[in-house]
Amino acid sequence: MWPFTTLAQAQAWQQEYRAGGHQPWHLDPDQTALSFTQGYLGFKDVGRVTQRTATGRDARIGVGLSLPPGAEGYKGTVAVIHLVRYGAGPDAPWEVVGTDDTTFSLTTPAYGSVVRSPVSTGGRLTGVDESIRVDVRQPSSTAPIGTSCCIPAGGNSQSWNATVSFTGASDPVLTIVASTGGHISEVERFTVTAVRTG
Repeated sequence: MWPFTTLAQAQAWQQEYRAGGHQPWHLDPDQTALSFTQGYLGFKDVGRVTQRTATGRDARIGVGLSLPPGAEGYKGTVAVIHLVRYGAGPDAPWEVVGTDDTTFSLTTPAYGSVVRSPVSTGGRLTGVDESIRVDVRQPSSTAPIGTSCCIPAGGNSQSWNATVSFTGASDPVLTIVASTGGHISEVERFTVTAVRTG
């Protein structure tokens, strides 16, 4: 899903790293998760690691709001980012492959499916007075290539859905991200899935 869209890109980074130490953050799952959240998704307030589990080639990194200690929501986890090592060797970089979802999920479209615009999205959410935003992103673009906002939702494991139109898709893999917030921060929970452009 991110930051590399192909194995060849990951291998090219490995060669650059071995030659001159280029972008060493790719070897750190915490930094990769935060770069994904703040840099790629644009969630600037989500800048803290809340939990970490890394075993071999698999890691799950919880990210949370950058709030002062003691503030409401300080210890909360906004999302758990799932990462895997992409490629071979001890310096294979970390790659974001999705999120582990509990109270907020994005199950439509299916992970890895081929999509075209407009795309139907949906999942389940537990919460009160939520407002869901859905963005379609690709690594080669700084801004979303499609957005749907703001879908009211709430209840206990209630279904939600939205249709999102997008234009300018040129990368082989797109990220669909659904986020909700508005109580203490613009983004308090998010969930992602990866799809293909065909």
